[in-house]
Amino acid sequence: MPGIDKLPIEETLEDSPQTRSLLGVFEEDTAAMSSYFSQLFKAMQRIYDAQNELSAATHLTSKLLKDYEKQRFPLGGDDEVMSSTLQQFAKVIDELSSCHAVLSTQLADAMMFPITQFKERDLREILILKEVFQIASDDHDAAINRYSRLSKRKENEKVKNEVMEDVYTSRKKQHETIMHYFASLNMLQYKKKIALLEPLLGYMQAQISFFKLGSENLTQQWEDFLTNIGTSVQNVRREMDSDAEAMEQTIQDLKEASDPLYMPDPDPNMVPVNRNLTRKAGYLNTRNKTGLVSSSWDRQYFFTQGGNLMSQSRGDVAGGLVMDIDNCSVMAVDCEDRRFCFQITAFDGKKAAILQAESRKDCEEWIATINNISKRIYLSENPEEIAARVNQSALEAVTPSPSFQQRHESFRPSMQGRAKAARSGSQCSVGSESPALSSLSLDSLVAPDTPIQFDIISPVSEEHTSQAKSGQGRRTNPFGESGGPQSEESEDSILHQLFIVRFLGSMEVKATESSDVIYETMRQILAARAIHNIFRMTESHLLVTCECLKLIDPQTQVTRLRFSLSSVVLCASHQENKRLFGFVLQTAGGRVDGRPVTVCYVFESNNDGEKICDSVGLAKQIALHSEMDRKASQKQRELDKAKEKQQEELHKQKQIEKDLEEQSRLIAASSRPNQPAADGQILVLSNSQSEDSDVGDEGQKKGESEA
Repeated sequence: MPGIDKLPIEETLEDSPQTRSLLGVFEEDTAAMSSYFSQLFKAMQRIYDAQNELSAATHLTSKLLKDYEKQRFPLGGDDEVMSSTLQQFAKVIDELSSCHAVLSTQLADAMMFPITQFKERDLREILILKEVFQIASDDHDAAINRYSRLSKRKENEKVKNEVMEDVYTSRKKQHETIMHYFASLNMLQYKKKIALLEPLLGYMQAQISFFKLGSENLTQQWEDFLTNIGTSVQNVRREMDSDAEAMEQTIQDLKEASDPLYMPDPDPNMVPVNRNLTRKAGYLNTRNKTGLVSSSWDRQYFFTQGGNLMSQSRGDVAGGLVMDIDNCSVMAVDCEDRRFCFQITAFDGKKAAILQAESRKDCEEWIATINNISKRIYLSENPEEIAARVNQSALEAVTPSPSFQQRHESFRPSMQGRAKAARSGSQCSVGSESPALSSLSLDSLVAPDTPIQFDIISPVSEEHTSQAKSGQGRRTNPFGESGGPQSEESEDSILHQLFIVRFLGSMEVKATESSDVIYETMRQILAARAIHNIFRMTESHLLVTCECLKLIDPQTQVTRLRFSLSSVVLCASHQENKRLFGFVLQTAGGRVDGRPVTVCYVFESNNDGEKICDSVGLAKQIALHSEMDRKASQKQRELDKAKEKQQEELHKQKQIEKDLEEQSRLIAASSRPNQPAADGQILVLSNSQSEDSDVGDEGQKKGESEA
């Protein structure tokens, strides 16, 4: 016979939606089986009732035939032949009645008893176990819900212990119930075959025994067939007994091995954290916003599929996509009302999800798994082995020397020792040291005792402070956002590029001539983070424009820091870890030892750090060309203005010369004596000539004053 489909008892503790879906298939099969066997039971019951009726009818016929001779018929009552014949028939029929009675007894024992036992005992047991499992599952969900709502604040230890004990008891009860439920469903597959074959076998054997006296050949034929069927039934029964013993032993072993896992937050020493996973699945609580400040938590089954994070609710056939976690960022976060929370942010920063794990171990494994997937390790042939090597390399990369003083003293020997120290130090430092660094003293780059800032303190840029001092009559934005003119400049900027970055730290540096100062700053900041166990990073949006660099809060859109692009003197990404980059800028403060104060800022990004550095370089080039164009335009405007002024002066000079000529002509005309006319009359000037004379005098005065 073909193999038996079984439910995986080993996966009962995980209780995944896939297991529930498979359980639903078995339950659906059980329901169909119950319906079918009910109909089959009715049909066999009719056979049994008909056989009993036939046996009773045969016995009644035999009795009536025997009573024939006792009857007093008016006619023919003394027919002895008929009476003798009927007595013979009565004897034969009585023997047939006995055979039918035996057949009825055989049908009751061999046909009705197995199917009745399967229907009343086995199927009813499945229904009872299903109800018990549903109650245990609901109790477990309620206990998990109460445990998830435990506050981080210190409360009554008794309440916490009661909740954890409730989770332990309900989880253990659910696990034991579902294991027995699965075992019963698996056994039902065997019992189904037995319940189908045994009644038919009993029916046919009873019929063959009944007809054996009259059909020897037919009896032999059916006996061979039923012998084979009987052998198969015995084999199935032996296999069922063997499998039942194996499943019982498996249940006992799983009970012993799963006892530590019943606790929601197991001891890390007993169950260590596996940081080399590239696939993970389990139940998580996800936060959903229900209003501006309110939110709700839903418990769903999450699993990774390649570079995607999927979720699936109970009852769903397949999971749905939550987000693409390639090149994403994940970190532990503090929630006001929940523990063991972490946040996943997509590579473009447009989508984020906050999830809650059941334990610290589960939370750390989810973070490590998503980090491994974000690096696309799952695409390799041996992802877990590569993840182990990458994590080991990362651990060695941030392992610092015993002290900063010893680290700097190790770089101070002679020139041959410096090259050797540079080669050996590149194996345990953040990045490989460049050849130029071997010829430079580390003290010329970064002072040994320079303090490191691991978080962004000031939420307002320096320009906001200067604007508050200069513009006293202007109302300042209390949230530190940019004002109107500044926003207009940003909108008019040619370049707008946004990157998701995480601030690692900043410290004052001395040199700005080489990228080695950025590499050394990265090494010291990551080493200091490893020494002091500082793993939390502030995530921001880095906006690159032609005027400045801005660090913007992704939640409130408030500008945390603003750096003028002209103050950025150096920008570079790490040589090995391309996601690390930094830039050096001159602060607006005073000078130290006759030189400007320079600070190096180090970040980690989701993208390639070289792209961000190229974007900063492109912004500086655009700003340089814009400044050159502005100066050229200003110079051209000055030349045009000077030319217009020269043309105006020349026009005035020509007008003055013209006025002087007109004045000289009028003076010459007015200085001639009045000549008498020929007839002795005196020549009198007309009014127009008099007016022209007056105008000439005024023009002369005006010309003299202008001259």
